[in-house]
Amino acid sequence: MKWEKLKPPEPDDPMCCCECDTYKYRCCCDCEDLDEAFSSWLKEKPPSCGLQSPVFGTMIDSLEISMIPALLLLPLLLRAAALHYLLGAVILTALPGLVLSYYYTTHRRKRRTLFFLTLALYSLAYMYYLFVTEILPRGDVSPLQTCAVTTGMILTVASLVHTKRGPGFVTASLHEANRRRRVAEDDPTHSDGSIQSTASGETGPQSATEKWTLCPVCKIMRPPRAGHCRTCGSCVQRLDHHCVWINSCVGQANHRSFVLTLCVFVLTSVYGISLVLRSLCPRQSLMTALFYCPGVYSQPSTALCFTCCWYSTIITAGLFYLLVAQVVSISFNVTGREAQLALRNKKGQRRLWGIAIDTGEYSRGFYRNWVEFLTMTDSSVSLHSSPTDLV
Repeated sequence: MKWEKLKPPEPDDPMCCCECDTYKYRCCCDCEDLDEAFSSWLKEKPPSCGLQSPVFGTMIDSLEISMIPALLLLPLLLRAAALHYLLGAVILTALPGLVLSYYYTTHRRKRRTLFFLTLALYSLAYMYYLFVTEILPRGDVSPLQTCAVTTGMILTVASLVHTKRGPGFVTASLHEANRRRRVAEDDPTHSDGSIQSTASGETGPQSATEKWTLCPVCKIMRPPRAGHCRTCGSCVQRLDHHCVWINSCVGQANHRSFVLTLCVFVLTSVYGISLVLRSLCPRQSLMTALFYCPGVYSQPSTALCFTCCWYSTIITAGLFYLLVAQVVSISFNVTGREAQLALRNKKGQRRLWGIAIDTGEYSRGFYRNWVEFLTMTDSSVSLHSSPTDLV
């Protein structure tokens, strides 16, 4: 028995068989491995090897890793890495590889997971706990510096909560609300409800913003630059990407707060790492202390704090790269989804050593691009709060 995959046209990704409503086994799709297992099971064929059923084995492999007490493993791994610098190098090198492998696994299966969000929040809380319990008693950090680190922690969490409020999902009533608003503004519309350009010969970014398209998955009209997220199962206004670290999409409604969260976290993390290194290695410069700190492994507490500095440095470096990529993409007025489509269709040009993809479709210059980004709002909120809707 063969299960045919439904593939909607571009720009959306191919639909998996687990997203097909007629597929009764879609709740536990892997997809090819589980398809073959169920096919053999329905045909009453014995497993090719071993005593374990392939259906059971595939479903076990698909279990959420966050169900395992991974949060308890993080302190144990960090304490084990603090025993010796060679052991620390092995663990701190393998830990990001394990996290990235699980990221690509969940990304390939298009599944939502709380593992990364929980790991990020727990790491943040654990680093702050060690800062309060191990570094502050040493007396090298002033109350003002402690207040600065605490404020950065609070702002990071508050900005993250604001980001989690939603990316701005496209609803079925959004197109109708936009049509009524354009009618109220005496802009030309057509009887079929589709919005056309105000001038037939107009080209460029202005004409592109007037085109609404039908989502092949949601079957609803969506505004320009919106995209369908397979993981969330909905269309998002000005979709940038689905971020596993916040377990949500980054779109028009939360893109600014997402960038703000990255900025606050990177600044707080760099400042906290500098305070810890100055306390552990007061005679060394910051860059030197990160690689060479004499006597730091003489005590378990100092060795643990030094290992956590390296752990925080690895995380901060990754998020700093993400922040730089976001800033560059905003400067070119290109979202992550648009960059992938441009590379797929060979219409974009790589800029700044491949960090940014310039499509030239929506860019209006550096200043106007940032003004548009800083002033954009959730269309569903702005449209439904208009005077036309209130009447």
